[in-house]
Amino acid sequence: ESHFHWHGDAFTDGQVIDTITPKTGRAKGGKVGENDTARRAEPVWDPTQHTGSWRAVWAYSARRAARDRKTLALQEARAREVVDGERAARTPRFVKTSNGARSLDETALARAQSLVGLKGYVTNIPANLMPAAEVIGSYHDLWRVEQSFRMSKTDLRARPMFHHTRDAIEAHLTVVFTALAVAREVQNRTGLAIGNVIRQLRPLRSATVAINGATQTFHPAVPAAQRVILDALPPVEVTH
Repeated sequence: ESHFHWHGDAFTDGQVIDTITPKTGRAKGGKVGENDTARRAEPVWDPTQHTGSWRAVWAYSARRAARDRKTLALQEARAREVVDGERAARTPRFVKTSNGARSLDETALARAQSLVGLKGYVTNIPANLMPAAEVIGSYHDLWRVEQSFRMSKTDLRARPMFHHTRDAIEAHLTVVFTALAVAREVQNRTGLAIGNVIRQLRPLRSATVAINGATQTFHPAVPAAQRVILDALPPVEVTH
């Protein structure tokens, strides 16, 4: 509301607005909010000063705006068809019912249209600890957390767990998370999924043959594609 009051609803691609937003519909003490529309500058969130608000980072994307406009156009058309009785359906977005009569919710539609292209990120991390761009980047990296969770269950076989004592359970999870850290490092260095790396390197085996006191070690022939992977990985020294 404050930004629209001072700057209108025109945004540039990639524009970021670092401001605050109420924790609930109304801030503590029944106040409407802690962002004073009489002030042009956006408030810098302070957990001690803005006790009824969170920090909110808004980012505008022209591509997101085009996608949002297309979605809103379809939703508006569907709502008008329901209001006109041309479509029988559950009450869709932008349709309000009053005394049994349906009508188009012009206010909600106008608000949605004013927010096209904007995406909000709410956080309790102050700006002096994490800049707005880093807040957005951290959110976009959440898929890595989800991917690691899937990796721990599948590739690293964290479950099922056939242990019953605390020491055994903690040892199992320590091995799993160590393997996860190693797998992440391998992926970062090679640019390949860990499953792909394992499939390519598993066939490469060496053999040690001992005959009549003589020992001979045979190293595998490493194709060029697998050599690239091995060159990207750091050497490992194993001690007993």
